[in-house]
Amino acid sequence: IISDDGYIVTNNHVVEGVQNVRVTLSDGSELQAKVVGTDPKTDLALIKVQSSKPLPAARMGNSDQLQVGDWVMAIGNPFGLEATVTVGVLSGKGRVIGAGPYDDFLQTDASINPGNSGGPLFNTQGEIVGINTAIIPNGQGIGFSIPVNLTKEIVEQLKSQGKVVRGFLGVGIQPLSPKLKSALKVPQEVRGALVSSLVETGPAGKAGVKVQDIITSVNGKAIRSDRELLAEVARIPVGQTANLSVWRQGTEKNLKVQV
Repeated sequence: IISDDGYIVTNNHVVEGVQNVRVTLSDGSELQAKVVGTDPKTDLALIKVQSSKPLPAARMGNSDQLQVGDWVMAIGNPFGLEATVTVGVLSGKGRVIGAGPYDDFLQTDASINPGNSGGPLFNTQGEIVGINTAIIPNGQGIGFSIPVNLTKEIVEQLKSQGKVVRGFLGVGIQPLSPKLKSALKVPQEVRGALVSSLVETGPAGKAGVKVQDIITSVNGKAIRSDRELLAEVARIPVGQTANLSVWRQGTEKNLKVQV
């Protein structure tokens, strides 16, 4: 529960295709819920319940401030065992596990099992820092949570629009591996996303981006990988002009693109 007026964050896979959603509180009372919006690409969903009194809401923290080794605590109903608490540490950040195009998971060794989905990952200040979402089957001490900072962005759009609208450049991109750098005669210190294909009539094509360009920054923020570019462009409101820096045949070029 993220607000006392009844907004609740969970996973998309918890409510996907469900006709009737009920929320059971810790005092045993049941409330009818409606699905406000879902985002399958990040596996997040926002639901809402009506209550005659304000509900106890958890505070959202700042997942960017987390460091590997920080203590965290997961709460959920693994295998139907109500209000189970597990404790561990943050094992890693920015994990890509093939769940979707915007993977950016927190990894923890606090036990996460079926039934923990959609539950909170807390820091030692009692703030939500992640939404528990995924496990590796047969793995031990390897669980994944959606960072709360990403969750905040998604929740605001779900609350206002019922869906998530993401920015689009119109480029096909791929990782810039050391072998590719060597083949394209790119200095090893250059980092970014390699443009492998282009929608000619798309925003980037109109702005002058070319195949084999390396996009190195968006609006002044350094891009270190293809996934960082995906995430950064997705955050830009549709219609807004963005500043791209691209590396092209030994020179840095600055382009303006309307997302």
